[in-house]
Amino acid sequence: MEIALNPNELELLARRFKVLAEPTRLQILGALCNQEQTVQEICDRTGLKQGNVSRHLQLMKDAGVLTCRRDGSWRYYRVIDIELLSMCKHVFCNVTR
Repeated sequence: MEIALNPNELELLARRFKVLAEPTRLQILGALCNQEQTVQEICDRTGLKQGNVSRHLQLMKDAGVLTCRRDGSWRYYRVIDIELLSMCKHVFCNVTR
């Protein structure tokens, strides 16, 4: 089976794999699987430090995986790459069996 991807598709695929290549980002994705969260909520759920979470959230946002919205002084992050989220849910479910 041959798969031919154009340069833009290859770039998108590479960005997705870059996000998945870091365990911290996988933890963050797990925390955001079902609902949007603030940085503090992500820290509370994962045990990660705020600065570390913020850095990874920015990278994931730049890669087109997440978006954030402001509500007063709070920023709420959520996954917008539904295909990546679906793939992660599939993998997480199979790993924990």
